[in-house]
Amino acid sequence: MIKSIMFVCHGNICRSPTAEFIMKDLVEKEYTDSNIFIASSATSTEEIGNPIYPPAKAELSRRGVPCGSRRAVRLEKSDYDKYDLFLVMDGNNMRNIMRIFGSDPDGKVHRLLDFTSRGGDISDPWYSGRFDTAFNDIYSGCTALLEYIKKENE
Repeated sequence: MIKSIMFVCHGNICRSPTAEFIMKDLVEKEYTDSNIFIASSATSTEEIGNPIYPPAKAELSRRGVPCGSRRAVRLEKSDYDKYDLFLVMDGNNMRNIMRIFGSDPDGKVHRLLDFTSRGGDISDPWYSGRFDTAFNDIYSGCTALLEYIKKENE
């Protein structure tokens, strides 16, 4: 049974908080009988304590996804035992999360888009400026993930 999810990206100011807020919104609207804890974190330390990046927050708002205030936090090795799933945004995040955890003996770590038929990476809008594209990819991954969770939790 899946009861806790951690979304992970490099800095925890763009993609992973976007995924956190999209997933919280989807769960609230489409899976109201669940009690899933959803969070996000970074593999790096450079943005720790910073708020969600304004263009990411603006894209969430533009799409009608509620976005509370939050500050970037770093993923810790001890988080492995606290969460059922870890969803990374790209291959670099995957390498970095494995450096933090050392291994993934329980098969908890996945790329978010691996739950879609497309698979692959979600490009970092910090560099591309394409917060709309990142939102679309993350939304697609989160909706596919929610369907997976519903089946797993039946």
